[in-house]
Amino acid sequence: MKTQLLPADEHSIAQAAALIRAGGLVGFPTETVYGLGADALNPRAVLDIFAAKGRPADNPLIVHITQWAELEPLCQANEMARKLADAFWPGPLTMILPKKEIVPPEVTAGLDSVAIRMPSHPVARALIRESGCPIAAPSGNRSGRPSPTLAAHMMDDMAGRIPMILDGGPCDVGVESTVVSLTGDTALVLRPGGVTPEMIAAVLGECQVADSVMRPLKEGEAAPSPGMKHKHYAPKARMTLYEGSPEAVSARIIAEYDALPAAEKGLILAASGHIALYGQRNTADLGPDEWAAAHNIFAALRQADADGVTRVLSESYPESGVGLAVMNRMARAAGFDLVQV
Repeated sequence: MKTQLLPADEHSIAQAAALIRAGGLVGFPTETVYGLGADALNPRAVLDIFAAKGRPADNPLIVHITQWAELEPLCQANEMARKLADAFWPGPLTMILPKKEIVPPEVTAGLDSVAIRMPSHPVARALIRESGCPIAAPSGNRSGRPSPTLAAHMMDDMAGRIPMILDGGPCDVGVESTVVSLTGDTALVLRPGGVTPEMIAAVLGECQVADSVMRPLKEGEAAPSPGMKHKHYAPKARMTLYEGSPEAVSARIIAEYDALPAAEKGLILAASGHIALYGQRNTADLGPDEWAAAHNIFAALRQADADGVTRVLSESYPESGVGLAVMNRMARAAGFDLVQV
């Protein structure tokens, strides 16, 4: 199969929508990362997503819509969902709600809930409208790899595996959407993202964060959200995160970097204000703050792979605000290899 990489315009979006309606797969941009989409109500097409990604079938998918009226046939909404939709949709927030019969079990990994999101990216919204159906879409990378924030990233992983990728430029947010479960009495964040727990609490009065956000799931523990169960976002290199004061962390990273064997190629991930601490060592600048790091982290990990890096040594971020989303992705990329300095 030859994969077309097309600039996203009216003509290419119409072509992509025709593919979706025919049961095919399409790569497309969202404001978070690039997604790999299929008709969410077509079980065979949904299974093709798992095959193209090499994704375990026990990992649920997110269903993308463009307006509230499209949500009602898919799930049982509640007052919390309505309030969060009014505050954050369209945008990088996914809500988990009790599913209705129309949603195939292939989408939900057999769970009785479904994850639904309303993206804000104009290409994503146009594709959903043109397709005339909700679109199930995980991130458009091979399973376990860093998520794609450029069409070229997705082409690296999906060339020859899907018929088309729509190029809508770089993604704004850079990490996947926040996933919040609304199936209980209190909102529970299962995957942090650009809509922070603090922002959700400001709307609902209360928001909890699942303890599994910063730990691997236990053996046999179900994954109610994408991005929880299996190793995710990982570069080919071994990656370690160092937590502590900037001075202590930089000193430890420098010592570890300088002790690398000659056969190893190291890379230091650091905030803009700390880059100078590392002198002439190989560094990647994640930007001045946590929002910049969210935007830059996946591209940095993909560039590390392209450069043949074998060892990644990374600074950490406070686990609050969007920093929690950054640390969630980095910890999973590192296989939870975290060092307290």
